[in-house]
Amino acid sequence: MCLDYLHHGHINILKKANNYGKVIVGLMTDKAIIAYKEDKPIINFNNRKKIAMSIKYVKKVLAVKKLDFVPIAKKYKFDYILHGDDWKSGRQKPKRKNLINAMKNWKGKVIDIKYTRNISSTLIKKKLRKKK
Repeated sequence: MCLDYLHHGHINILKKANNYGKVIVGLMTDKAIIAYKEDKPIINFNNRKKIAMSIKYVKKVLAVKKLDFVPIAKKYKFDYILHGDDWKSGRQKPKRKNLINAMKNWKGKVIDIKYTRNISSTLIKKKLRKKK
């Protein structure tokens, strides 16, 4: 997650993740967000981590340094990794496929959660910029 603006789409994913066990959030670092979204986050990593840790579903936060979840998945051998299903197409599609293939080695599963429509941190930023 980026969590540059916490919104109900994030909560939807975390709530569903809670049904699978202990929720550990992979939180993208500032540099990772800049590389992925080509835009500096509004809220810095340490503050986004504080926000994540204050959510009742979240037990732990791991720093994600690049848009490649395979190294973290291999290190921790997660049973499940949940992500919004928006990554089934577009830029993240190959990352999803690599993660699915990697997790097969220990019978881990990638679970795609229905993406919450019409909300994202990027959309919130765009709306705020228009109001200036």
